[in-house]
Amino acid sequence: MIEFQNVTKVYKGNKRAVSDVSLSFGDSEFICFIGTSGSGKTTLMRMVNRMIEPSSGKILIDGKDIQQVNPVELRRSIGYVIQNIGLLPHMTIRENIALVPKLLKWPEEERAEIAEQMIRLVELPEEMLDRYPSELSGGQQQRIGVVRALAADQNIVLMDEPFGALDPITRDALQDFVKELQEKMGKTIIFVTHDMDEALKLATKIVVMSHGKVVQCDTPENILREPANDFVRELIGEERLIHSQQDYITVGEVVTQHAISITPEKTISEAIRLMREKRVDTLLVVNQANVLKGFIDVETINDNRGRLTIVGDITNTDVFFIRKKALLRDAIQKILKRGLKYVPVVDEEKKLVGIITRSSLVDMVYETIWGEDDVMSMVSAEETKTPPVKEQEEE
Repeated sequence: MIEFQNVTKVYKGNKRAVSDVSLSFGDSEFICFIGTSGSGKTTLMRMVNRMIEPSSGKILIDGKDIQQVNPVELRRSIGYVIQNIGLLPHMTIRENIALVPKLLKWPEEERAEIAEQMIRLVELPEEMLDRYPSELSGGQQQRIGVVRALAADQNIVLMDEPFGALDPITRDALQDFVKELQEKMGKTIIFVTHDMDEALKLATKIVVMSHGKVVQCDTPENILREPANDFVRELIGEERLIHSQQDYITVGEVVTQHAISITPEKTISEAIRLMREKRVDTLLVVNQANVLKGFIDVETINDNRGRLTIVGDITNTDVFFIRKKALLRDAIQKILKRGLKYVPVVDEEKKLVGIITRSSLVDMVYETIWGEDDVMSMVSAEETKTPPVKEQEEE
């Protein structure tokens, strides 16, 4: 948990960069600070790891005043990704990733293991570990910069406009990557940006700043529905406001499908029986508290026939899921991009609440964008069209 208590930063000449800011954020939140140049967003973020010291007020992490923590130790416990990536050019990718673990005096074997783990996380070949930053593309370097900030297992990561210099396609891909990584690993991220589209896509909480003060702090949905004043409205833009009702429906608002699940201690025979009964080829695996742990499918059962007897022994833990607070539009993109038939939906504690299917998404999109009457009109119009000549000949 991060808490700002009446934090102010005054520079020489009585210039207030940050003025009496009080904010509180819970664990695993994705917080975006946004505002125009000179609004105080970067200053506020850099005070979290004491790169900038406040003139007054307190910043608490998990209830402890960071002024009571050695600044070097504090910075090593918080990940940091800067604008120009910040990879050290004379070090290999392996050495860059393991930099903070080395400073923390991790054993060499653990450093090697974390480097290999991180390179797999960004879906790059392990042979790249022995290359230098100049041998990687800008997008690849940025991915390494992100996972380097996570290599020492820091719970908090600061990101200072990390994608500002990238081309739109690379930037969009990295936004998806960081969002998925944050959700999967449960990290708290403070992300500085001047791009409202980026903030709306990534954040669970947006802090709008102007002249060193917080103008509004809320979820993306609430900011779109009820902007605090004309400054926020202008920052959002009229087009986003017009489309906000359609674009910012959450997954939790539309989940209706019941998930077929099983617990790890059940036998393989019970799993097969359940699959037959429900006419499915995959079961989601949850523990006694209904927390999603993975999945099993017919292929895995067949590959392990006769060797293992319980579900927990063959559970695939690499399961893709979406949180119920995620935007429906993002869920659609992710499902289509991966070619998935369905995706499990979980709550903040990763408890399974249902599934969202590819077919149900199509129905929701049609109804949301055009309305049921318009869709029926379109269908009727299509049915009355004369088929192409070639199709008539084939018939």
